[in-house]
Amino acid sequence: MTDERLPLRALLPLVLLSATSPVSTDMYLASFPQIRASLHTSASLVQLTLTAFLVGIGIGQVVWGPVSDHVGRYRPMVIGAIAALVGSVASALAPNIDVLIAARFVQALAGAAVVVSGSASIADRVRGFALARTLTLMGSIIALAPIVAPTVGGFLADRIDWRGILGIICGFTVLQLVAIALLLRETMPAERRSPRVSYGHIGILVRRPQYIGHVGVQVLGFATLMTYVSSSSFVFQRYIGFSSTAYGLCFAMNAVGLMTGSFISSRLAHARVHPARTVGRALPVTLLMALAMVAVVLSPAPRWLLIVPLFLTVASTAFVNGNCGALALEQSRDVAGSGSGINGGAMFLMAGLVSPVGGIAGEGTATPMVVTMAAGAALALACFTLTRRYMARHPQLEHNFAASTPTPV
Repeated sequence: MTDERLPLRALLPLVLLSATSPVSTDMYLASFPQIRASLHTSASLVQLTLTAFLVGIGIGQVVWGPVSDHVGRYRPMVIGAIAALVGSVASALAPNIDVLIAARFVQALAGAAVVVSGSASIADRVRGFALARTLTLMGSIIALAPIVAPTVGGFLADRIDWRGILGIICGFTVLQLVAIALLLRETMPAERRSPRVSYGHIGILVRRPQYIGHVGVQVLGFATLMTYVSSSSFVFQRYIGFSSTAYGLCFAMNAVGLMTGSFISSRLAHARVHPARTVGRALPVTLLMALAMVAVVLSPAPRWLLIVPLFLTVASTAFVNGNCGALALEQSRDVAGSGSGINGGAMFLMAGLVSPVGGIAGEGTATPMVVTMAAGAALALACFTLTRRYMARHPQLEHNFAASTPTPV
């Protein structure tokens, strides 16, 4: 385990595994009206298929993390991919909405094993700046999914029914299974595995301020981003008044900003800029731009002006998530599976909580979205400040970043 770069041939299949959630959720969103009509159900129950997936992948990561610390990374990936494929097939063949909701939950619960084991395998192989560089670079690639998946899903929804869309998601799961079988290997030696599956590791990690603080920053940053994602459709189309085509272009533009920010962040890590320094510069920008959005919404200014601070808010979160993920994984290296599970689980559970927020006041206002994003950014900055003060008193906890000095806070 060194600070060397993770080879591209190892990085790409891990990117494929990490894309489980965006592909499995974004691709079938355009088919919601078809599902409602085909299964003779309500729009709220169709929405519950998405909620079930987010909850399943959140809980699943917490459950599978300690398992991977005990048996290694490879077996959970294989078992999880097979079980996710079964759940995916059941989703495509679901005879009613209840079966579809249950199948989506099972699919996510199993797919979480693929996500968390893949993430932990990165921590097994690289550390320090290489870990930060790998996670941020993966973020820049994965950011393509929010552009590609909804676009492909919308294109296909006019040509094939919803079962066909879920069948394509089945094919993606098969591709993951093939990638695991042919391209990935076990990364955790037997001598480093825990003697049993211990969920007590979760309690240990939660009591580590150096770990839970960085997780908190990442979760709050992710919540800020997901508030935008879940609210973007009605904010652009109902509040600003854009067409569906203009909405798609704006969404794609913001996704490109996110991807570009992640790429720049990976280059900073390559230049051995401490991840905390990068986050320390980005979070004030996130908060300032979020407050600018609040000012636009509450003022008589033209509504389209919201586009500029929104773009900068979204792009700045790219400098937070990967770097805080690396800082957190460095503090859970002894039980990386559990660490990845808590981190990923908390992020997706938070995503499930904030997703409905944007619509609580109706579709004609952006106030809930911008206020929630500003609150998330403010809390993330406060959490980061407290965590870095703790780290300044315990510099030995960051020996893998010894070549650079953390940003004073």
